[in-house]
Amino acid sequence: MSGSVERFTSRVADYVKYRPGYPAEIVNLLTTECGLTPGSVVADVGSGTGKLSEIFLANGNVVIGIEPNESMRVVAEQIFKDEPRFRSVDGKAEATTLDDASVDIVVAGQAFHWFDPLKTREDWLRILKPNSYAALIWNDRLLEATPFLSDYEQLLKEFGTDYAEIRHDKSMPMIEQFFAGDPFVLRGFPNTQIFDLDGLRGRVRSSSYTPEPGHPTFEPMMRGLESVFDKHQKNGYVNFDYETKVFYGRLSKTS
Repeated sequence: MSGSVERFTSRVADYVKYRPGYPAEIVNLLTTECGLTPGSVVADVGSGTGKLSEIFLANGNVVIGIEPNESMRVVAEQIFKDEPRFRSVDGKAEATTLDDASVDIVVAGQAFHWFDPLKTREDWLRILKPNSYAALIWNDRLLEATPFLSDYEQLLKEFGTDYAEIRHDKSMPMIEQFFAGDPFVLRGFPNTQIFDLDGLRGRVRSSSYTPEPGHPTFEPMMRGLESVFDKHQKNGYVNFDYETKVFYGRLSKTS
C-alpha cells in the first residue's frame, strides 16, 4: 500500500482509455435508497480521472472531485473543463479539506482499499450533513465467470507485482470497520467492456499491480496475454466482465 497516491502516475493515459466507467443504475439506486436528487452535492473521494464523477454530473449534481494524485487530477480537470458543476480538490480520504456539513453524499469509486477506514469515517462524518449516506463502489472483475477471465486471473497471479495484497476481495474487513456498526447494504450491477488485443493490452497496463515497460517480466506478461487473447477471442474480441458493487449506508455519530 506504500506509495498508493503515486502508483498510478505513470499509468494515467491507459487508465483514462481502458478502465471501465460506472453504470447509470448507481444513480437510480442512490436516488431511491439514499435520497440523492439532482440538487445534491456529491463528494467523489479518490476521484481519479473522473469516471465515477461523470454519472453524477450527468444527473445534474454538483460534484467535488477529491484526488491526491496530481496527474490524475489534472486529467479530470481537463475532461470537465467546460463543466461548471465540477470542482477539483487536492485532498485525501482522511483529510478532504472540505467544510463541515457541506455535502449531501460521499462516494468513492475503485479507491476505498487505499484509505484508512477509521480516519476516513471521521472526516466523512465531518463533511456530511447529519444522517447522510456514504457509498463505496467497485467494478469487481469476475475472476472465474468465463474461461477467458479464469486464464486472465492466472496471468495476473503469475506476473502481478503485489496483486495478491491489494485484491478487492480482501476489503470486507475494512468496509465493516468503516461503517463501524452502522447498517450497510450491498447491491450489484453487471458491467462489461469489450476489447480487441490492443485494448486488452491497455487494460492490463492500467493496473497498478502489473509490471511496467522495462521491468524484466513485462514482455513475458505481454506474450502470455496475447496467448490468452488468441485462445479465447471471438471475431477479434473478448468480453471483460465485472460486477459493479455498491456498499451504501447512513453514517451516524452515535455508533
